[in-house]
Order: sequence, then C-alpha cells, then structure tokens
Amino acid sequence: MMNTIKIGLLGAGDIANLHAEAINNLPGAELVGLWNRTTEKGEAKAKIFGCKTYKSAEALLNATEIDAVFILTNMETHCEYTVKAAQAGKHILVEKPAASNIDELKQMQRAIHLAGVKCMPVHNYIYEDGIKRAKSMIQSGKLGAITQFYMMYNIHHADKIRARYPGVIRQILTHHSYTMLYLAGQPETVSCMKLTVDDTLAPQENVAMANIQMKNGTLSHLCASFANDDHAGDPWTCIIKVIGTKGSARYSYRDWVINDRNGAHSQTYQCYPESIKNTTTHFINNVIRNNEVPLSTIEDAITCQRVIEACELSEEKGIHVKLN
Repeated sequence: MMNTIKIGLLGAGDIANLHAEAINNLPGAELVGLWNRTTEKGEAKAKIFGCKTYKSAEALLNATEIDAVFILTNMETHCEYTVKAAQAGKHILVEKPAASNIDELKQMQRAIHLAGVKCMPVHNYIYEDGIKRAKSMIQSGKLGAITQFYMMYNIHHADKIRARYPGVIRQILTHHSYTMLYLAGQPETVSCMKLTVDDTLAPQENVAMANIQMKNGTLSHLCASFANDDHAGDPWTCIIKVIGTKGSARYSYRDWVINDRNGAHSQTYQCYPESIKNTTTHFINNVIRNNEVPLSTIEDAITCQRVIEACELSEEKGIHVKLN
C-alpha cells in the first residue's frame, strides 16, 4: 500500500489555496494542518481545507505527525522557518523568492544538508509540461544551438496591490531567472533598466527589463511589467520563447484562459494555478516519495538571487554586471 505523506502549511494566504487543493486531490497525500499569523484567517482557511490549526509555527514544525512543511509566509521569514523545519527533520517546499538575500539562502543550504532533508523552492514554471517538453527538445538537440531566450510578463496590477510587493525585479524577474536558468544555461553578464509609472502609492518599480548573456553564449531578454496589460494581437501577457538554430519552442499564459477575474489578474490564466499544483505534486510524489532530486534546488535559488542582485546593481550604477 502507498504510504501517506502528511503535510503542514505555514501561512494561509492566497497561494495556500492552490497548494491545499493539490494536496487534497493527490492520492497518498494528506493536509494535516496549518498555522497562520492571523488566527482568525487561519481557522477560516482550515475549515475550507478540511484540516486543523496549530497554535504556533513551532508547534507545527515540531509535530511528529507531519512529514513535510510548505513555507508560504512572507519572504522575510523563509530563512528562519526553513532552518527550523530542517532541524525538525521535515522536508521543505518553500515559496519564491526563497529568501531575501544570498546569505540567507546559504544558511538554508547548510541547514538542509546538515539535516539530510529535501528542500524544493517553488520554481513553478519549470514543472509545466510545456516547459519540460522544451527542456527535452533542447537536451536532445532538436532545437540545435540555443541562440535566444525570451520571457515577457505584462499584467496590470493596481497600485494598492503592487504596493504589497517589492517591485517587479524581485517579484517577477525571479520567475524569469529560474526559467532562464533551466532552459538557457548559466548566466554570465547582466544589464538591467527599470521604470516606475506613477509612484504616488507605490514607489517601487513596476517595469523592468534585463539583457543577459549566458556562459554558453545564448542571449536572454527578460521583461516584467505591472504597469500595463498587453491586449494586442498575439499578446505578451506572459510568454516564454526559446529559439535555436534548428527550431524553437513557446509557452504562454494565453493558451488557457477563463474569462473571470482572479485576484490581481483581469482574467484567470489557468496555466498559473496548474503550475502551482504541478509543483506540489512533483514535490510529494517525485522528491519525497521517490527520493528524486528536484528540478529546482536551493543552489538554483542562489544563482537566481545572484541574477536579481546583479539586476539591481546594474540599474543603480548603469553598468553591465559580470557574475562570479
């Protein structure tokens, strides 16, 4: 018989809804309980998810009935909770950005390796079938030598929504960076610019572009905007394209659209919630149950953080930044 993998959630925000749905619909997985900083919200979500609540984060982390912890809290707490979860012997799925800086990521890395537990950052796009197919085509040589990688994101976010985020470089280009790493190779040189359209309520940038050259020579262009939607023909809502000397591959939010508002988005781009569910399923079935190495590792998160910090330095100084 299949053993049951028992999960606890730290944090009960919007993203918890998708992880909980995936767990509750996955044979051999059980959502045991959750903890949320706001008790009332945690109890309301627990009723929806059909699980119990814990009185503190520490109570959940140290619960003997839990095998793995999903860290879905604010980014500033990810390092602390990851280290504590590792010390408690729990496997860990941690939402992106995995931490605030490289030093925190290295603390997490040490704790994970010392404890011998699995840790998988939520680099959700690379668990999508279309992206995995593109990876396979690259590895098999069907696309030839990869010359270009593009990832564009243009989804308007109201000021009151984007004010909660650190800016599109950290909030969105993090996604772009790990997808680029997965499909295009190791980054070498970074150049970035940013723009803030109407800083009345939110001073952080809501448009950013980065040009990156990979160690293998591939050129990458990353773009993110909260300032606008793109409703022109063949829109760049969220699109990923890899171009090689023998062929190309594409992935787009627009491939699965439901005409209903979903949080900050004007429509429900169904591939996004599916990518979160795919990530949860892969973590439980492949990483925990089958002891596989995740497609996204803490080492990948460190590389992505180097890209993000290089983007910030490039924009601030007006220079190309060479990664170590």
